[in-house]
Amino acid sequence: MNHAENTFIAHLIEMRDRLLRAILAIVIIFICLFPWAQDLYALLAKPMLAALPQGGQMIATEVTTPFFVPVKVTMMAAFLLAMPWVFYQAWAFVAPGLYQHEKRIGVPLVIASVILFLLGMSFAYFLVFPIVFGFIVGVAPEGVAVMTDIGKYLDFVMTLFLAFGITFEVPIAVVLLVKMGMVSIAKLREIRPYVIVGAFVVGAIFTPPDVISQFMLAFPLWILYELGIIVSMMITKSKPAPESDYAPMSESDMDAEFDRIEAGQAESGPHNAK
Repeated sequence: MNHAENTFIAHLIEMRDRLLRAILAIVIIFICLFPWAQDLYALLAKPMLAALPQGGQMIATEVTTPFFVPVKVTMMAAFLLAMPWVFYQAWAFVAPGLYQHEKRIGVPLVIASVILFLLGMSFAYFLVFPIVFGFIVGVAPEGVAVMTDIGKYLDFVMTLFLAFGITFEVPIAVVLLVKMGMVSIAKLREIRPYVIVGAFVVGAIFTPPDVISQFMLAFPLWILYELGIIVSMMITKSKPAPESDYAPMSESDMDAEFDRIEAGQAESGPHNAK
């Protein structure tokens, strides 16, 4: 077995170990949180319950749903709490292969990624959910009681959590694209109108069909895109191109150089003849 194969196997072993550490952290936190699984689901369902009419409630249409839905919520909470440790394991795996300047920018980006993702979820929970659920209940036809299945509700809020969490990662993506040289800041400014249109398209896909919730996803996406451009400008130092020592020779310089070469050949001719 040659050195390359040994190195590849060593990397696989390290990746396995760090993956196991990340999973173990999630499992330990999940076990600690499991006794409060029902409370965690009640906290997640609070925005919907607050929007329902007086006496409204949520329902479970499957036999096992009342057990598995709170378990899924607890697993999500465990992953969120373990996210800094999970990101650290991923960073520790890739860091040895990075240059020093890449490490310097990598640590702040990892920390910012975790914070921005959590901020995106918080934005959805505290600001978007009350408006969205209030809209859904408000447009229900007369005589229709809104009673959402807890499994369907979990799928819906997970989709919004993921959409807003990824949306809040836009500044990180912009900074990485600029640092890797894949796009320039001038190009980012040039495509701004397309980004704004795309933001509203994304808002229309991932939110209910009301203007307010679409705007609440599209507007932060646009603002975070602008923030990414500003941060990229701050961390990207424009270095002037190094001045070249080369300068074209004038005719007189070329004639002088030819004379020097001919004189050198004339001097070495008699010496070689001896």
